[in-house]
Amino acid sequence: MLPGRVVYDVGLMIDPAVGALLAGAFALLFASAALHKLLDAGRFAAAFHAYDLVPPELAWLARLVPVLELAIAAALLTAGSRNGGAAAGAALLLAYASAIGVNLGRGRRDLDCGCGGPGESRPIGLWMVWRNLLLAVLLTALLLPPAPRPLTGADALTIGAGTAVAALLYMSLDALLGRAAPRAARLRERGNA
Repeated sequence: MLPGRVVYDVGLMIDPAVGALLAGAFALLFASAALHKLLDAGRFAAAFHAYDLVPPELAWLARLVPVLELAIAAALLTAGSRNGGAAAGAALLLAYASAIGVNLGRGRRDLDCGCGGPGESRPIGLWMVWRNLLLAVLLTALLLPPAPRPLTGADALTIGAGTAVAALLYMSLDALLGRAAPRAARLRERGNA
């Protein structure tokens, strides 16, 4: 080792810049999801009820989903609550994947996912299950301890630009898959007819 050089053991740790980038990107994802639900609360409540996973007496739980998403977004932005936010966010994403998977198993492919923007109705699809599982796995990376290195000015640029790129990539893929998957299903149905 060269004199004056510091070597860190980074086994099972996350670089603090990568952690901040993931936290920012997921905070943005959960906050925007909550905003969409709050802007069209009636449509989201109808979608929540249509999943038919809770008794009608518990339909009021739909109002708690955007509150939970906002709490997760806020928790991800604070170092002291980041682990709790990451665990809650991953659990919520797994719950979404499970709810979609159960209804796909029931053959209810025309069910509104409840995940689109205001006024946007999107049918559920297997790709949404995989999307939510992948997002949950990525989010659990925030449970790793941060590597012991200070953040620099270059890291701030990486975090800001990386968060913007991650958000744009997510929106692009979500829009692409949201449009392509239903079309592909219709083509398969025509081919089987």
